[in-house]
Amino acid sequence: MAKYIHSMIRVLDEARSVAFYEQVFGLKVAERLDFPDFTLVYLANDESRTELELTINKGRTEPYDLGDGYGHIAFSVDDLDGLHARLQAGGFAPRKLVDFAPGGEVIARFFFIADPDGYQIEVLQRGGRYL
Repeated sequence: MAKYIHSMIRVLDEARSVAFYEQVFGLKVAERLDFPDFTLVYLANDESRTELELTINKGRTEPYDLGDGYGHIAFSVDDLDGLHARLQAGGFAPRKLVDFAPGGEVIARFFFIADPDGYQIEVLQRGGRYL
């Protein structure tokens, strides 16, 4: 059976992206591999064994075109309201909290936030299938 281990996104500014993911989600650099043309930074925390890989292409000065194929990545948290308030106070501009209730019963609570490169991130209240 296959094991899911990481997702990769290309970012323009390593320090800015590493700071964002640490401040917002508590991800820390697990490994950093520097090559002549690019750098790979693997971010992780104790909540999950999966990693987020940041690829920084050296010499790149223009933001990446995210195109129309990217959707989002997602994190689950124990205290959605607390994180949302902390991010608002910190100037991170999270979007509004949503109670998703397509059949009248709330099946998910979440908000979205964009990282410094414009990647959309869904943040869900932990519970149900997001243990």
